[in-house]
Amino acid sequence: MGMTVVEKILAKATGQSSLKAGEVVEPKVDLAMSHENAALVINQFLEIYKGTDLQPKVWDHDKVAIIFDHRVPAESPKTATNQKKIRDFVTSYAIRKFHDIRGDVGGICHQILPENGYVRPGYVVVGTDSHTTSHGALGAFAFGIGATEMASVWALGTVLNVEVPATIRVNVTGHFPEFVGPKDLILHLIGKIGAEGANYKVIEFGGETVDAMPTSGRLVLCNMSVEAGATSGIVPGDDETLRYLRHEAGVTNNLDLVQPDADARYEKIINIDVSDLKPQIACPHTVDNVKPIDKINHVKVNQIVIGSCTNGRLDDLEVAAKILHGKKVAKNVRMLVFPASAKIYRQALGKGYIAEFMNAGAVVMNPGCGPCLGVHEGALGDNEIALSTTNRNFKGRMGNPTGEVYLCSPAVAAASAITGTITDPRSV
Repeated sequence: MGMTVVEKILAKATGQSSLKAGEVVEPKVDLAMSHENAALVINQFLEIYKGTDLQPKVWDHDKVAIIFDHRVPAESPKTATNQKKIRDFVTSYAIRKFHDIRGDVGGICHQILPENGYVRPGYVVVGTDSHTTSHGALGAFAFGIGATEMASVWALGTVLNVEVPATIRVNVTGHFPEFVGPKDLILHLIGKIGAEGANYKVIEFGGETVDAMPTSGRLVLCNMSVEAGATSGIVPGDDETLRYLRHEAGVTNNLDLVQPDADARYEKIINIDVSDLKPQIACPHTVDNVKPIDKINHVKVNQIVIGSCTNGRLDDLEVAAKILHGKKVAKNVRMLVFPASAKIYRQALGKGYIAEFMNAGAVVMNPGCGPCLGVHEGALGDNEIALSTTNRNFKGRMGNPTGEVYLCSPAVAAASAITGTITDPRSV
């Protein structure tokens, strides 16, 4: 039997000719990413060397990336002090892929890595963030690990005791209807298989619809694969991967477009035709509590959020701006917009999208994670309801356990901002 994409990537990273699901390996890492939680990783990293005569040393200065994004600018003295600690470490250990709180190179880690060409097809990518799965959109095997594991990676350059995951293949066909897109597809899939439907598996996306999908949409699919329990999502490298890395990320060196074998071993194959797919809504308080929008009855919202590592890219802002053109955000509704990176912010400014949002009454925030994790900007008040393009809606996710979070696409978010209730964008 042949190998899946992930089996091939792990075989190469361990110097083996073949691998199969269930084997335990220790692959070499091509990129190790952390955000502000690098402060905890630093503690664990230095702990490794305590009681020894060894000098602490990062295995490869070029393969460690640290991006400030979760609490930017710092919301407390504790956060500011931790960020200072990381800056000092970055200087002392010559970490080159560092993105501080800046208006020219800052942004959300899961946008910064692809747009700067840090991720390549065939890479093994680890990050101290569960949505590291995003980077499978570029044909990499990308997954989240803990701070202690990351400290080990910083020291050794390998991940210890990785079980080769089985793969679920998702074949997607058909053309998306108007105002339906990748966010609706991934919500539909999660609703179909459940929050544990891909536990410890890889979801490999393919088919004509994915083949025609830009990298921005593929990032959405892989980003939310973890919400079905997946270790990672992945789209095998192809012509679109080449286009994105060459023309948008400026990568010039050779790229290895790893493809699955024709007789690859899949645990399951799921076929989805998006031709009749409707806008999807994940209702409180689980991401797999998904309903088509026509099953949602006049839910009033207090806060609309567009952005995050899921839907803060330029095409997300474009569709929202077009829907809001010439209209106003409903009275008593707050609308917050978070571009995913400084680059996207500048592009949106140039295209007039930021002006559209502000003219409509939305507040445009600096690139960052914002209210998504509930520790910074945009927390909910008691018993308030948010409609958001983010990726999680667990109780308390936006900072208040009495609040409720519904998840949707940028098109649904923009249409609902106008009406003040969850609204099908096809009706606005």
